Amino acid sequence: MAQDNQGPDTKNIVLAVVLSSLVLIGWTVLSDRFLPPPPAPVSAPPSATAPAATAAAPAGAAPVAAGPEAIVPRAAALAAQPRVAIDTPRLKGSINLVGGRFDDLVMRDYRQTIDKASPPVRLFSPSRTADAQFAQFGWAGAVAPPAGALWTADRATLTPATPVTLSYTNAQGLTFRQKISVDSDYLFTVESSIENRSAQAVSLAPYGLVSRRGEAAAAETNVHVGPVAVLDDMLKDTDLEYDKLKDDGPQRFTATGGWLGLTEKYWLAASVPDQKAKIAASFKYAAGQYQADWLAGAMMVPAGARIATTARLFAGAKEVELLDRYTEAGIPRLDKAVSWGWFEIIAKPIFYLLDFLFRLTQNFGVAIIGLTLVVRAIMFPIANKQYESMAKMRLIGPRMKAIQEKYGDDKLKAQQEIMAIYKTEKVNPLAGCLPILLQIPIFYALYKTLLISIEMRHQPFILWLHDLSAPDPLTPLNLFGLIAWQPPAFIALGVLPILLGITMWLQQKLTPATMDPVQQQVFALMPWLFMFFMAPFAAGLQLYWCINNLVSIAQQLYMNRKYPAPATPPAAAVIDVKPNPAPNPRPNPPANRRRKK
Repeated sequence: MAQDNQGPDTKNIVLAVVLSSLVLIGWTVLSDRFLPPPPAPVSAPPSATAPAATAAAPAGAAPVAAGPEAIVPRAAALAAQPRVAIDTPRLKGSINLVGGRFDDLVMRDYRQTIDKASPPVRLFSPSRTADAQFAQFGWAGAVAPPAGALWTADRATLTPATPVTLSYTNAQGLTFRQKISVDSDYLFTVESSIENRSAQAVSLAPYGLVSRRGEAAAAETNVHVGPVAVLDDMLKDTDLEYDKLKDDGPQRFTATGGWLGLTEKYWLAASVPDQKAKIAASFKYAAGQYQADWLAGAMMVPAGARIATTARLFAGAKEVELLDRYTEAGIPRLDKAVSWGWFEIIAKPIFYLLDFLFRLTQNFGVAIIGLTLVVRAIMFPIANKQYESMAKMRLIGPRMKAIQEKYGDDKLKAQQEIMAIYKTEKVNPLAGCLPILLQIPIFYALYKTLLISIEMRHQPFILWLHDLSAPDPLTPLNLFGLIAWQPPAFIALGVLPILLGITMWLQQKLTPATMDPVQQQVFALMPWLFMFFMAPFAAGLQLYWCINNLVSIAQQLYMNRKYPAPATPPAAAVIDVKPNPAPNPRPNPPANRRRKK
């Protein structure tokens, strides 16, 4: 006979699986749409020389392309103009002396693929190349250096030990200098100065910009890619999506200090003004070009005087500890460039633990296993309550079934008897909800940590797992690589997704079955659906889930042994558990007495 009762323990598992799916697929999308951060006040730039409504840079800077440009090879673009070399432990490239532009930069530590012979990741490229991206600092005003100004350098190479000073003198007698220094990581410091040798005072405004051709490579749906900023200590990302700039036009903000730029999943180019300066920030799109720029207030330079201002440029990998260090050094909330999401308060501690385990073991896969065990150990007291509740439900399951058979269609009577059993046996059918509610943000935080952590990029585990940030490559669909065919991502079942499905199926077999046949059929499909659902995700996340399932199976086996289910339903006398009637301290008098009164 089909069972009518839907066990709360199994309901909780179904709920956990469904909610986890929703979290993975649409949490960020829904939160961005229905719970957006309050928008910053939008205002027009305070100066007539501020960036215009079209996608043009401040006056005196090279404008963003207003129309299609002929694409030239990178080598030809680099050779066509004089340059100052950049040579640091982690960066290599050059500064274009035409315009004083940072437009040639690669990161020595990161390769494009897992092949050690592959080229390094390129962040900046000259403006007329296919993957153009560059940064620039300068002055806006009538006597500012023109876009094509040719600067001179006092040395040939910029290193952490040897800063470079660029100079340009115009016909009006103003000398502009940019003293550029760089640290051993990814931070450039640019001190821009003006020496006025003319007979008249002049007014100029400093600016900075980051510009790129086209959109960055698409990332996962809940990882922000594109314009990003922290202005007045508030993160701006969801309101600066590529599509929004194309559809809604330029976005403008006013702020004091902060930073702005363009980000990818793992890389960031951020322009940082003087933190005491009031700026007009703008984000634009035109003719395939995206730009983020800031313009500070105009500065008066008296005749015979000199003024200076300092800005910075971060150009490199979004390494968590490095961003934290730069944040502490005065770049406000630069750590927000990493797309932690809503559960940052959980995700960052998880990352620090994962990074510690990686440094300890020197293997990211082992670190993920260790992280899984640590998280499960922390959650053990709560999870144990959940499994204990499930085990007790398993014990009273035959009695509940017997009650349903005894009372048939009398649902109310059956429910009363079942509630009496709960009370007598001290079973809380909702006890499993709290652990699940706690596990959902923890799982999502783990998911985000493994998804966005550059520290996991191209990290191997064992055997065929050479990159834990990519899906498991070994699939039976091409006979584990024997056939020269790569299946589409949504069906490319690797070994880890298959193990994930099998371990979920084993969990089901160990869970008390108190569902009706229709629910059982739906629930039986979940492991195999999740096997396909998880196939395109990073192998690191698949590894975490498999280990988590194995720990759950071990815990469930222990509880099943501790609370074995009875072989047969108990006797009817035991089944009819009823609450004791409440005592009545003042019984009513007999009817004949009431009539006599």
